[in-house]
Amino acid sequence: MKNSNWGWLLLTLLLPALSGCEVLVATGIITGVGTGLAVSEDRRTSGTFVEDEGIELKSAKYIRENLGTNVHANVTSFNRNVLLTGEAPTEAMKKEVENLVKGINNVRNVTNEITIANASSLISRSNDTLITMKIKGRFLDSGRFQINHIKVVTESGVVYLLGLVKRQEAESASEIASSTSGALKIVKVFEYLD
Repeated sequence: MKNSNWGWLLLTLLLPALSGCEVLVATGIITGVGTGLAVSEDRRTSGTFVEDEGIELKSAKYIRENLGTNVHANVTSFNRNVLLTGEAPTEAMKKEVENLVKGINNVRNVTNEITIANASSLISRSNDTLITMKIKGRFLDSGRFQINHIKVVTESGVVYLLGLVKRQEAESASEIASSTSGALKIVKVFEYLD
């Protein structure tokens, strides 16, 4: 195998474990100095950016400590508004995840989109990551808005769009996402600036 193929092999093996931003950095779609660049271009204050990161980390810890591997929950925080996606075996566990997250400091709102089902497969999660990458790439190609103003989360083919946006940006993002192959449904979880 040639040396140039090792990078692609490594990326292919790690792809399921990477989330949106890491994939973009790993594939070279975003360049810069990492988090510093992301914060400087973000509409959130640096304090809110850090709070969002903290909310995601604390939520994952609390879910793991209280529910173990019984629930597959993804926590995405943007401007202290939290989106929950994934799967739970019962309605009671879904509600427990929501209550755990609502109890974390600085959480303003929780949108609970966890479905009642068995945990998704690695293949399904890899497909969701691919859909997210395609959408972010198309956002970048369109040049209609700053791509870091909108966070994309895909779960079982359903695409969730979050961010602090102007209505025109939201419409452009929704249009691009809905016309991306593999996207089954678009759910807007935006906070509007206008």
